[in-house]
Amino acid sequence: MELQTESKLLRIFIGEMDKIAHQPLYEVILFEAKKQGLAGCTVLRGIMSFGASTLVHTAKLIDISEDLPIVVEIVDQEEKINAFIGKVDALMEKAACGGLITIEKASILSYKPRSGRNAGG
Repeated sequence: MELQTESKLLRIFIGEMDKIAHQPLYEVILFEAKKQGLAGCTVLRGIMSFGASTLVHTAKLIDISEDLPIVVEIVDQEEKINAFIGKVDALMEKAACGGLITIEKASILSYKPRSGRNAGG
């Protein structure tokens, strides 16, 4: 798969405890992105956040939150990203969770699969 130099980065901010049928929402989104043939997806766990509810979530030992922030990042061509946003909206609605979705320009410098003896991982 090739990516155009000028692509888009879809960023989805959700909570670690957001689920669909006992499966974490971030996993559902990642596997749906893979199924849709998107170029790449990464899930990141944050250590502290607040959003529309203004509730602070933190990984500090004293008052550890069970709902740490999760950021799902997906990079691909603008058309594919735009088509996927509806799916993300539907999944977030199904999970009955809050969150934030952003899109920004991404300048692709390099995109290639792993090569060599560890190419299977």
